[in-house]
Amino acid sequence: MMKVTLNRKKVAVIGGGITGLTAAFYLQKIAEQNNLPLDIILIESSLRLGGKIQTLRKDGFIIERGPESFLDYSKNVRELARDLDIEDQLIRNNEGKTYVAVGSGLYPIPNSLMFGGPLGVSSFMTSGLISLSGKLRAAGDLILPKKEVEDEPIGDFFRRRFGQEVVENLVEPLLAGTFAGDIDHLSIQAMFPHFYEIEKQHRSLIVGLKKESQSENKKVAESYETFHNGLATLIESLESHLQAKSIFKGVKVEKIEEENEQYKIHLNNMAPIKCDSVILTTPYNVAKDILKDFNILDELPKMNYSTIATVTMAFKRDENLLKKDAMTFFVSRNSNYAITTCTWCNHKWNNVAPEGYDLFRVYIGRLGDEAIVDLSDTDIEKTVLSDLQKSIGIMESPIFTVVSRWKQAMPQYAVGHESRMEKLKQSLTEEYPQIKLVGSSYDGISIPDCISQGKKAALEMIESIFEKQFI
Repeated sequence: MMKVTLNRKKVAVIGGGITGLTAAFYLQKIAEQNNLPLDIILIESSLRLGGKIQTLRKDGFIIERGPESFLDYSKNVRELARDLDIEDQLIRNNEGKTYVAVGSGLYPIPNSLMFGGPLGVSSFMTSGLISLSGKLRAAGDLILPKKEVEDEPIGDFFRRRFGQEVVENLVEPLLAGTFAGDIDHLSIQAMFPHFYEIEKQHRSLIVGLKKESQSENKKVAESYETFHNGLATLIESLESHLQAKSIFKGVKVEKIEEENEQYKIHLNNMAPIKCDSVILTTPYNVAKDILKDFNILDELPKMNYSTIATVTMAFKRDENLLKKDAMTFFVSRNSNYAITTCTWCNHKWNNVAPEGYDLFRVYIGRLGDEAIVDLSDTDIEKTVLSDLQKSIGIMESPIFTVVSRWKQAMPQYAVGHESRMEKLKQSLTEEYPQIKLVGSSYDGISIPDCISQGKKAALEMIESIFEKQFI
C-alpha cells in the first residue's frame, strides 16, 4: 500500500556526467508522469555538464575529446535516446579492418573480437601476429581445465587460457587501448564477466564463444554507435529536458552530513542545501571525501585511475597512405610506437570530416607511461605524427591538432572489485538507504553502463521515497 506523503521531497543528484544526468532525467520523468511531490536538483562542480563526453564541432569536423562511441549490448543508450526523442540521430560505424601493431608491422585481427565474438580459428592460424609456438600454446585452451577461482587479474586469466604471447600481442593492446589499464591488476570478474562466466560454463573460451555465436539468445552489438552530430547531442538533449532552475553548475560539494532525518549538503560557494535523498555519481575517491563523516567508506581503499590523452589530427586527404582499409589499430608494448590506439575517424564514420580530408584520433598514455601526457602540445603532436608516419605513411603536417588530457580519469577495477562493491551496497542499504553511489567507478565504465546505473538508481530511489513500484 502506498504511503501518503503530503510534504514535498527533495533528491540531490551530485555529479553532472552522463550517470547523473540520466538519474536526474528519470527522476523528473517518473515524478511528472505520476504527479509526485518531488523536487530534483543536479549539482556539478564544473561549468559544463557531460563529464568526459565533450564534442568539438569545428569547420565541418566533429571531434570527440573523450569517448567517441559505444557498444550498446543491452540497448540502454537507445532507450534513453527514444525517451529524449533523438533516436533517429543514432548512427552506426562503417565497416573496416582492425589491426594490431607489433614491432614495426600492422597485423589484421578479426573484427568479431571487438564485439565479443568468437576467435576465427582459420584467420588466427594464418595471422602473422602470433608465432607458430604461440598459436600452439593458444590452442591449449581447447583442452585445459577451468580454474575454480572467485576473481583474478585479467592478465593471469588469459595467460592461463592462451599463453603469454597472445596476451602480449593481442589481449594487452586491446585492453590498454580501450581502458588504459594494467592487465596484471584489473579484475576479470569486474571488467570482463562475460569471459569469466564462459570459462565457468564451457571450460574452453574458444568453444564457449563459438557456441554463443550460434545461440539465438545471445546479446550482440554488431557495431559501434554514436550520434550524427557527436556524443554531446545526448548531453545537450538531457540538459534541455531538465528544469533549468534545478541545475547548479560551478558548485562543488564539500561534504554531506545528517541532520534531523535529512541530509545537509555543504557547498563551496552557496548556502547548504537540505534534501531527503542523495544520488552521488562522482568518482569514487571524490565520493569517499564527500562522505567522510559517514565512515561508510573508511575501510575501503582508494581507487586507482589511469591518465591518458586523446590527440585528434586533421589532414588533407592523401591517396598514397598505407592500410587504406583500416578503421582502427591497437598498439602492443612490443612495438616501435608511443601511441596506444589510432582510429581513422572518417573511415569509421561518414559524418566527422568534410570531403577531401582525413581525421585521425589517437590515444597516448597508459599505466606506467603517464609522463607522455604531461608533454607540451607541440611535443605530443611531434610524437604522434612520427608514429603515424611510420605506421601509415603520413608525410604532411596536420591542418590542426586537438590535444585533450584526462588526468586520473579511467577507474581501474582491481581484483576483488565486485565483492567490495557488493559489500558497500549492502552497507548503504542497511545504514543509509537514501544514499546511492553510482557511476563509472562502480558497475561499469562504458556510456551504456553509466546510463543503466543512473536510470536504475532513479527508479529505486523514487520507489523507496514513495514506497510504491512505478514500473
